[in-house]
Amino acid sequence: MAPSFDHLREEDLDEEDFDVDEVDISDLREKYEVSLEQGYDTFVVIDGLPEVTEEQKPKLVKFLLKKLNTVGKTREDLIFMPMGDDGKSLRFAFVEYSTAAEAAAAVRSLDYTALDKKHTLRVNKLTDIDRYGREGRIDETYTPPKIEPFQEKEHLRSFMADPSGRGRDQFVMYRGETVGVFWNNEKDQPENIVDRQHWTETFVQWSPLGTFLTSVHAQGVQLWGGASWSRQRRFAHPFVNLVAFSPNEKYMVTWSNRPISIPDEGHPSLSIDDDGKNYVIWDVETSKPLRSFAQLDTPASVDENGQPRKQKLPWPAFKWSADDKYVARLNPGASISVYELPRMNLLDKTAIKIDGVMDFDWAPATVQREGVKTYEQLLSFWTPEMGSNPAKVGLMSIPSKQIVRSLNLFSVSDVKLHWQSEGAYLCVKVDRHSKSKKSQATTLEIFRVKEKGVPVEVVDTIKDTVINFAWEPKGERFVIITTTEPVGVTAVPPKTSVAFFCPEKAKGNAVGNFKHLRTLEKKNSNAIYWSPKGRFVVVATIQNQQSSDLDFYDLDFEGEKPESDKDLTANLQLMNTADHYGVTDIEWDPSGRYVATWASAWKHAMENGYHLYDFKGEQLREEPIEKFKQWQWRPRPPTLLTKEEQKAIRKNLREYSRVFEQEDAERINSADVAVVQERRRLLEEWYAWRASVEEELAEEREILGLPADPVGELLKAKTAAIAPGMEEQVIEEIMEEVLEETEEIVS
Repeated sequence: MAPSFDHLREEDLDEEDFDVDEVDISDLREKYEVSLEQGYDTFVVIDGLPEVTEEQKPKLVKFLLKKLNTVGKTREDLIFMPMGDDGKSLRFAFVEYSTAAEAAAAVRSLDYTALDKKHTLRVNKLTDIDRYGREGRIDETYTPPKIEPFQEKEHLRSFMADPSGRGRDQFVMYRGETVGVFWNNEKDQPENIVDRQHWTETFVQWSPLGTFLTSVHAQGVQLWGGASWSRQRRFAHPFVNLVAFSPNEKYMVTWSNRPISIPDEGHPSLSIDDDGKNYVIWDVETSKPLRSFAQLDTPASVDENGQPRKQKLPWPAFKWSADDKYVARLNPGASISVYELPRMNLLDKTAIKIDGVMDFDWAPATVQREGVKTYEQLLSFWTPEMGSNPAKVGLMSIPSKQIVRSLNLFSVSDVKLHWQSEGAYLCVKVDRHSKSKKSQATTLEIFRVKEKGVPVEVVDTIKDTVINFAWEPKGERFVIITTTEPVGVTAVPPKTSVAFFCPEKAKGNAVGNFKHLRTLEKKNSNAIYWSPKGRFVVVATIQNQQSSDLDFYDLDFEGEKPESDKDLTANLQLMNTADHYGVTDIEWDPSGRYVATWASAWKHAMENGYHLYDFKGEQLREEPIEKFKQWQWRPRPPTLLTKEEQKAIRKNLREYSRVFEQEDAERINSADVAVVQERRRLLEEWYAWRASVEEELAEEREILGLPADPVGELLKAKTAAIAPGMEEQVIEEIMEEVLEETEEIVS
């Protein structure tokens, strides 16, 4: 029997026969060795802590641990808080998390978090010391920072002050490789403000309030503005494809179909955490990224024949609340993730789970509902039929996540959510199929959001499929386009009908039920464009080779109202029709006075250019431009006038109109006078030039000994050659002309 360890004798150990270095324990080491994180990626540095003594330190660590564990896992023994020589803490601590991802989440979520009323945490990665403080990057000797002298910046809303005093709007045109910004001059040539070659590589885009013009490049996005059109911001997102702003221009999201790749030498704006991501959300004021996201894999779907459908990129993938406080993203079929801005932390640390959710949309304005004291943001969503469960449309209040209203739907093929601009109504367009699924029809479920209990009104008088729907901005009327033919890509566009709806008249400020106003049959129309001020609407046929009609309607026509429409809140009148061959896009200006239509070279190469119309449909200007790509009116920020001031202006509008009409007449007359004066000036210049030339010729003839009147001398010589020796004769020719002839009969 072999001796145990306790009973081994010294003589039992033969040192000559035993060599530790020869023993191979690599297999045991590999099996039992504890795997440690390489580097310092799991460590963060917490700054901004209160100053405490050694006795108070455990209490602070426990208090701090509650916040630290909200984003990851750490323990008291993994928090190191250095103490000074005076026995007090140095107001910072090192914290180790279990993974590098948790450490990154702590930096993202806890930075600038309030610890208490007096202290705000600053959280950074420990590896940032090596990144920013590597040898050679920091000077050993302190040099005071150089304070640049104050320079007054340009006013980014200077475009609101039209130098002509006429309240004109600006627009941008992208044609060929040139981008230009212009003042609208109605019938006259647009007044150019700035024109630059290769200003963008793909497209241009205004921010929602018109403050910035966005240009898109392979290196990222740039924002331009001010009177000098200088660069105001830069966002380095490589190979960016699309850009979207929040409603109040505080934030921006960029997307690239190529995942971000961070080089070894680093990136000026993004970090290693952003590697492999497609979306980046930025703070516009600071130009700093708030958070990045990877692209979600959309579940594959098949058509009726079992063939896979082409997946469309959901854009915008991130949708903003009206107050810029939240941004949300759909996880198809599972949930909606709502993030709080600017920290970009998940609301209540969890996504809103909604089985089967297909789409959602925020209310475009903060709605004050009857009987509800607090203002909250509203979010609408819908889910399809699943098994025996019906389809559902829901209205949710954020941040409370309370379901304000829900509606069950049956025999549903598809649902589209349409908010009215002020959030007063939500129209749910429901495409329903028959039991055999061979025929389809549409119903409109209208949520009256501001009314108590959010009642739902059903418009089920539509027998056909609705292919387009549009609310009147700041109004209660809407227009739909329907067709009886199957929806989809066809060689010949289907015949359509255009229907107008409006509420009935009701007592007081109440809004009556929605009623059908009129339907126009046998049209080719497929697009609806309301004036931003309401009342006027253009119903058009776009991107159609056979037809390009533009119909201009007035829903508050001041003429006689038909007897059948006496109880309705609209008086429909077709003001004008127009035709723009090959039209691809239409856009109203912010004032609602002008409509621009254009044929973009991005869609086809035939007769590219633009037309400009007034709100009545009268064509003001037409300009064909080769390789014309894009037109965009510059948006205006909301008015600063109160409702009372706006009401007073509407009341005295006729008086203002007289002043404006007089100014317009004077401007036209002055323009005519200027043209006449310019022509006179050119004529006088011509006479002066001719006189100077004749004077020079006379001097040259005198020097050369030539006659002063060469024509007269030539005539004399010619006459002498024809009849030599004959005297000059004057021949008189008498011609009679009957001026008047009368006939008189004498009896």
